[in-house]
Amino acid sequence: MSDMTRHELKIEAFPLGPLQTNAYLLTLPDTSRGVVIDPGMNPGPLLKRIGDMEIEAIVLTHAHFDHIGGVDELRRLKGCPVYLHDAEADWLTNPKRNGSTMWPELGGPIATDPAEFALADRQQLKLLGLTFQVLHTPGHSPGSVSLLYGQHLFGGDVLFRLSVGRTDLPGGSQLELMESIHGKLFELPDDTIVYPGHGPKTTIGYEREHNPYV
Repeated sequence: MSDMTRHELKIEAFPLGPLQTNAYLLTLPDTSRGVVIDPGMNPGPLLKRIGDMEIEAIVLTHAHFDHIGGVDELRRLKGCPVYLHDAEADWLTNPKRNGSTMWPELGGPIATDPAEFALADRQQLKLLGLTFQVLHTPGHSPGSVSLLYGQHLFGGDVLFRLSVGRTDLPGGSQLELMESIHGKLFELPDDTIVYPGHGPKTTIGYEREHNPYV
């Protein structure tokens, strides 16, 4: 695949819901197809943007409630399959597992049908005619994954600009989080752009040098 093709991927971010969770819409020029990563709560702005677009897939970096709040509405609207790591296979159907019962003031229990497809470490995932690499990056949650295409990394809640994902929720592990960051993400080139689940994008090189938590 040429570098020119890699640069054609268009990435749009939609901070959704009370926790301003970043949903990402991936598209290619001159097509009416897209992929959505982490459709969060209150997905109205995202749904308005996709309009008549064909959504090929919903890819979940993990299944915490603030990342899956829009799954049901988007899946019903577009008839698209959901991809999720098997370690969280029952989280979509179980509000207790996905954490939506822990903070009822944020919207109440969230549940939807199970994912159609499982994600696995080092899997080559073909979407939009492109090949993405799946990296299993647990620590924030047991099924957390990061999705890599060229220099673009969609990391969920593993690594943020000058911060890292919390590990005090069920299934979290500080040791696993550090192993994921140092053993997988920090093995990537410095110019790899990180699109996190919350907050602004950053780069691997910047976080390796400046992030006080790693």
